Amino acid sequence: MEKSAIFIDGGYLNKILKHYFKESDIDYLKFSELICKEVGVSRLRTYYYHSLPVVRPNSKEDERRHSNMWKFISNLKRLSRFEVKLGRLQLIGGQFKQKMIDVLMSLDITSMCFDKQIAQVILIAGDADFVPAIKKAKDYGAIVHLFYHPSSVHNELLDEVDELHIISKELIENCKKLELR
Repeated sequence: MEKSAIFIDGGYLNKILKHYFKESDIDYLKFSELICKEVGVSRLRTYYYHSLPVVRPNSKEDERRHSNMWKFISNLKRLSRFEVKLGRLQLIGGQFKQKMIDVLMSLDITSMCFDKQIAQVILIAGDADFVPAIKKAKDYGAIVHLFYHPSSVHNELLDEVDELHIISKELIENCKKLELR
């Protein structure tokens, strides 16, 4: 079975979980396993990319969000074959925007394909900024799969990948965390 790596844009997946599935959290290990099963590959590793929230002076809400995100990231790091890579937030036009995430993901995708560590890329993103990395991965012989939500994806990305997979309600339902009572 061919090896793959999963590359998750955490901001994108969070947006999809909240806006389209009304979920705030899933079992990421199960999510990775189900995706690999659907594609028919073995998983070398899952890479999760995100930014920690900014903490403004004297903001208890910012401190709470930062603390919750840090706990979440710490838990992800402890999952089998998971790696977390952090970008940063920058204030642009009155809104905080993630910076460096697309570049980090693109570098990891292209270098792993160049080094032949993986034969298949599984990307969970919606941003057209990944198109050059996808083209390069394909040049290196990799098959590129995109898991996405139809309401939140750039057409250029859809046009460039090899295989399309919709993040379905069924997939998310199968990855819900069990609540302890």
